[in-house]
Amino acid sequence: MQQDGPVGEEEPLGVVEGETLGAVIRARRSALRLSLAEVGDRVACAKSYLSLIETGRKGPPSDDIIERLEVALSLPAGRLVRLAALERTPEPVRRDLERFESDRRRLRELRRLVERGGRDEAFRTGSLARLIGDQVREASGAGAGEANAAVVALPLEVPVINAVAAGYPRDFTDLGYPAGVADDYVRCPDIDDADAFAARVVGDSMAPEYREGDIVIFSPAREIESGSDCFARLEPDHETTFKRVYFERDGAGAEVIRLQPINNAFAPRVLPREEVAGLYRAVRVLRKLA
Repeated sequence: MQQDGPVGEEEPLGVVEGETLGAVIRARRSALRLSLAEVGDRVACAKSYLSLIETGRKGPPSDDIIERLEVALSLPAGRLVRLAALERTPEPVRRDLERFESDRRRLRELRRLVERGGRDEAFRTGSLARLIGDQVREASGAGAGEANAAVVALPLEVPVINAVAAGYPRDFTDLGYPAGVADDYVRCPDIDDADAFAARVVGDSMAPEYREGDIVIFSPAREIESGSDCFARLEPDHETTFKRVYFERDGAGAEVIRLQPINNAFAPRVLPREEVAGLYRAVRVLRKLA
């Protein structure tokens, strides 16, 4: 009777991308500390023939020899049979099968991500985007049939966390930023910051560049310079506002931040640096056409 050895979690069809029949036989034989002669005796074939199979200089042997090798090397039934069948398969069909195997592996990885940390954690950390993005890039390159095929990236889904006041600060209602949980999401194809978030503009202090109802995307990863348009979190009352920020010093030399509206009808606000809990730079604005 054939015995199943501890070879770890198997792929759906018992095939791991890039492995060969000869390499699996050689690795298993070495792990069991068996010589070519000893394995040859067990399967009733010459050690020179086994050497040719292991080094890839000889194609897969008959299924009868393959099955005897599985028994001799204590491999699960069908482990080598599937590899041998794959190596006998025409190249175009083999590529399709390898893509299928790759998709199955990613589905299992996606399931593990969700079971381990939940959908929101997988989204927040960017693991979900990278996992799916890798799949799309592979599919794009294979479908194009050219070595220099363009890489396709999936648009990142950015959570819309609240309505930020462009006129006056208001209570911050981000549901616990940066957890990545929101009632709404927008897609942005050229943003790769997993902690990016979006907010709807309320008021007209940032007009005419930003209008009420615009959705502005902010990236915590982007460097902030004096004159950047930023989402600002203010202490001590956890207020937020959307303004153009300038880093300055007051008459005593202390660091202050000037929150400057673009609309001249609104007055700027100057705050000590320690009263600004966070600044997040605006990187994109989404607007409905009238």
